[in-house]
Amino acid sequence: MRSILPLFVVLVLVASCSEYQKVLKNEDVKAKYDMAQKFYDEGDYKRAKRLFEQIAPKYVGRPQGERVMFFFADSYFKTKDYYLSGYQFERFIKSYPRSDKIQEASFLGAKSYYELSPSYSLDQTDTNKALAKLQTFINTYPESEFFEEANAMAKELTSKKEKKQIEIAKQFNKLGKFNYPILVSALTALDNFVSDNPGSIYREEALYYRIEAATSLALNSTENRKKERLEDAMASYNNLLRYFPDSQFKKKADDLSEKIQKELAAYSTSK
Repeated sequence: MRSILPLFVVLVLVASCSEYQKVLKNEDVKAKYDMAQKFYDEGDYKRAKRLFEQIAPKYVGRPQGERVMFFFADSYFKTKDYYLSGYQFERFIKSYPRSDKIQEASFLGAKSYYELSPSYSLDQTDTNKALAKLQTFINTYPESEFFEEANAMAKELTSKKEKKQIEIAKQFNKLGKFNYPILVSALTALDNFVSDNPGSIYREEALYYRIEAATSLALNSTENRKKERLEDAMASYNNLLRYFPDSQFKKKADDLSEKIQKELAAYSTSK
């Protein structure tokens, strides 16, 4: 029995593959449909996808067309071919706006682009597209069973975009230590970040790095701009402590504050 069982399994697999190849080359659309549905139900999405791809154009305008198109898109999703699943779900939504599957298709289409979202350091075109689709889904289907997952994905992608923005601002700040005019760009980037992302998890970090950039710029300014910029740096310090009195950056911020106050005192004395 131990030797017969593996042989039986092999024979079943060979027969299945042979039948699949036969139907794949056959012109019988119904046979392709039945086998595609069978593979889909069994979780063999790769082979189901190939069959659905062949028959999808044949079912346009037919009663089964809606079903075929949804399973075709979902087969791409299940095999992690997210570019094509996103595209196929978009086609499904446009073709069948009143379908019972429209809510699920909208969610999976948005999730396809979520899965395509790259690391924060790379181009965020797919992230922006995913966020737009997720927001549309959230606004359209607030009672959906997928609402919480969609909301969590949207928050994650928003944080990823914020991470990219704060890292760019920090890079300006770092470069500004060797080329002081770049600090003006760092300050602009940090101000924009704080203004545009009031609830960001990176807000505290942005407020601290603004102190750092403002202090460096002030200490290396010409005399006619120095006092104004020192006061701006001090205002940045006060702003951090106003919102984050127990900031993780407090020790470093206090050190910068001491430098600012010494320079302001020296400036006043010299005047």
